Amino acid sequence: MNFELFIARRYLRAKRRQAVIGIITAISIIGVAAGVASLIIALAINNGFRQDLQERLLGSSSHVNLLRVESDGIKNWRPLMEKLAKQPHVVAAAPAIYEQVLISRGPRARGAVLKGLIPQDEMRVSDLLKTVRVGSIDALKEADAGARPPQQPRATPDGQADSMQAVQGRVTAMPPIILGKDMADSLGAGVGSVVLVTSPQGELTPFGMVPKYYRFRVEGIFNSGFYDYDYSWSFTRLADAQRLFGIGDEISVLEFKVDDIYKAGEIGRELENAAGTGFMATNWMEQNKAIFRALRLERLVTFITIGLIVFVAALNILISLIMMVMEKTRDIAVLMSMGTRKAQVRRIFVAQGVLIGIIGTAIGLVLGYLLSWAGGHYHVLSLAPEVYSIDYVPFAPRPLDGVVVAVVAIGISLVATIYPSWSASRILPAEALRYE
Repeated sequence: MNFELFIARRYLRAKRRQAVIGIITAISIIGVAAGVASLIIALAINNGFRQDLQERLLGSSSHVNLLRVESDGIKNWRPLMEKLAKQPHVVAAAPAIYEQVLISRGPRARGAVLKGLIPQDEMRVSDLLKTVRVGSIDALKEADAGARPPQQPRATPDGQADSMQAVQGRVTAMPPIILGKDMADSLGAGVGSVVLVTSPQGELTPFGMVPKYYRFRVEGIFNSGFYDYDYSWSFTRLADAQRLFGIGDEISVLEFKVDDIYKAGEIGRELENAAGTGFMATNWMEQNKAIFRALRLERLVTFITIGLIVFVAALNILISLIMMVMEKTRDIAVLMSMGTRKAQVRRIFVAQGVLIGIIGTAIGLVLGYLLSWAGGHYHVLSLAPEVYSIDYVPFAPRPLDGVVVAVVAIGISLVATIYPSWSASRILPAEALRYE
């Protein structure tokens, strides 16, 4: 065994009269382990949030959206979509309409985003329709080229809506709608329920502009696990949405799925050029830039803040080694009088500090990754989905984080050994042994 390492290991085994030094050494190891484990867990949580949000966002929305700048909608969208779907890096394309509506059922009502879509195309660019847990999307897949228009409730002389018998008689003629789980719960709606969808676009009548409202039949309820979508989104067929909003054969956006999500901006610019003037492309990174920037900043702040635990442990290492030098002054003098060089004495205490750092780091890494795995596997920490968009704390530990944390922890431990090792090498054997 290396001479310096052998002496360092012997010094770490505190004897009874060196109990204080042994306690401080143990505290140093625990401090390093606590700091490393805390950093691993904190970085796993941060990475889990980023990864979970990214997966949910990419699964619930398209990678690139193409919109018309000069007008509200895109006309002649079919040949344009067919043309752009053949562009490099484009995997799939789908038309869509997004509008704000009011969905009500009896006395309950809430604002929502109604998305008109073609299910066969939508399922190639998004996974939201695949999360329908109750009911099905079969009604959305029915050909609606010659579908009956949505039924608008007729008011009776006393201001009441049609009777339930009349509603039930026409329920099969109603267009289908898919609601998010939390929205359905807030409305008290289930599969087969009838909801009233009111468009703020309205229509012009002799009495002025009045809201346009149609009855829809709930055919399915989706549960994406992403609160923002489950609480405020709904889907219907593209043709039914066009009739509701009175826009004719137009769409508001063309959605694209691409083969490289991190080149979405570059691919979006290529789609803009291919579509011609008057179009603007947005991508998932631009739409969620604030979220991911906040997560990156939080990651940096977390690393610095919890890294102070390792810094405190390094101070304990410094104190432990200084006390060790004071305690071992005679031993060092004897070693130097037997021919041990100053550089070897320095390396003895450097090795001692590094050993403390390595042991603490190893314990911290094992503890941190075990707790992160347990937290991610069993979802032990729950969250309020209306605040955090997800209902549990996600853990996603990465091997690279462990490498960085280990290097930082051992590096800080190494720095803490500089002064004690330098002090030990300056001991003069004659002075130390004068009165022995």
